[in-house]
Amino acid sequence: MTHDDEDIKLMLTEAVPPLTPPVDRVGAVARRVQRHRQRLIGSSALAITMTVALGVGGVQMLAGGNHAPPSPTADDPGGQGRWTSCADAAPEMATPGFRVTAEDVVVLPRLDGDFTPTAVVICGHESQRRADGGEDMVATERRADDVAALVTALRLPDEPRTKRGGCFASLPLAPWLAVVDADGRWTRPGMPLDLCRGLRPEVREALAALPLTTVATRPVAEIESAEAAAAGCSQRWKDVLSVETTRKPGPRTGALPEPFPAGQQVRLCVYQVPKSAQGSDGEFALGTVLPADRRTAIEHALKAAGPVESCSGHASRFALLWSVAGGDPQTYVELDGCHRIMVIVHPGGPVIAQGDAALAELIGKL
Repeated sequence: MTHDDEDIKLMLTEAVPPLTPPVDRVGAVARRVQRHRQRLIGSSALAITMTVALGVGGVQMLAGGNHAPPSPTADDPGGQGRWTSCADAAPEMATPGFRVTAEDVVVLPRLDGDFTPTAVVICGHESQRRADGGEDMVATERRADDVAALVTALRLPDEPRTKRGGCFASLPLAPWLAVVDADGRWTRPGMPLDLCRGLRPEVREALAALPLTTVATRPVAEIESAEAAAAGCSQRWKDVLSVETTRKPGPRTGALPEPFPAGQQVRLCVYQVPKSAQGSDGEFALGTVLPADRRTAIEHALKAAGPVESCSGHASRFALLWSVAGGDPQTYVELDGCHRIMVIVHPGGPVIAQGDAALAELIGKL
């Protein structure tokens, strides 16, 4: 189905208020993709909370970044040539965080009688645990050959736009999806929208029912190293002490609460903070479950900590000590810089005290 200009303008306005579609819709989508990709590449590939599922995919990279895809011809009704792989057709899926929204599929051509799909391919990404215990983000290519129900759903018209009661002010998501014909030619079809400008329920149901087979996976980023997994530590952790000390009024001062829970094993995780990101997230450096004698020595040093001294620097390394079962208290120690200590217990909030190089040396080694 082809939308005229007024239909598209109304659809986009309702889907993403108060945005209005630019005159050059295809070029605008492509430019937005390019800007989004540059932001993601310039930052940590995993900085975002990663939501990975069918229906979360990558934004299409239009040919050349600023041009419409090739026009269909009699020999190639899909206008894209013959399918090779997700790596070729959707390289943006190697960058975690890309998503397709209903806004993006509006500019794609709807299926018509000139193209008869015999297969569907969905390009995505997801987390995958390795044999060594680590975890990767992997780009995925999945295929299904039983596509009759999906093709029928894709050829439905949009639902009529009635009052928007019950619609959420968010961008509905869609998968990165290609349909392939018997000769291997492919296209990315537009998808019919519901009254809230998300995918029609028939499309969502047909997608969920697809008998997908994984054709290929390829690692694109490491989420968790084998060493962090073995230590029971997260690969990345926020420098909470730095965050709390920059807030107003900041942590309380005074005697620290009990730093470790009685009768429970304590896990030590040490994080390295890049110089360019000090005060931000730390990257796993080392970790272990403390043996009893070392736990006792660290606990005594923490309890002997005095009042915090005036200091505004950021540490390049910090430690988190807490029960292997999780929960409170959480104890943070700066292993250089100001050498501050902070214990967080709820209720009550964080309490800060002063450590020293001797405590840092006791903590910062296996």
